[in-house]
Amino acid sequence: MKRIVIAEDEESIVTSLEFLMRSCALEARVAREGEEALRLIREFRPHLVLLDIMLPGRSGFEVAHAIRADPRLRGMRILMLTAKGGAHEMSRGLASGADDYLIKPFATRELVERVRDLLREEVPGSVIPDRIDS
Repeated sequence: MKRIVIAEDEESIVTSLEFLMRSCALEARVAREGEEALRLIREFRPHLVLLDIMLPGRSGFEVAHAIRADPRLRGMRILMLTAKGGAHEMSRGLASGADDYLIKPFATRELVERVRDLLREEVPGSVIPDRIDS
């Protein structure tokens, strides 16, 4: 089973993402702030991190940079999920090490497709809501 860390501080988004990832047969763990996310990532060794930019403590940019700086974690996939949709933020997110960038609110089907692409295998899913709003 593929493992995912959801690094997000908005409870409604956490609940939706957790449900969605588990419905896709993925093992999901949650961190609600940046330092906690790094600890969980180092311990749990997920295949993919769903990473919000605006986290308490360390930002998503800082978390992504720390992942890429750690030789044991460099191959880990990172998908930034954020309400920050400007070209500057997107460029900064990709420069900090994100593999992909998805702007909230996003269609859940698009999220599942991007997760599948990043994990390079088909992610089965039965009930997929149409949208997750911020």
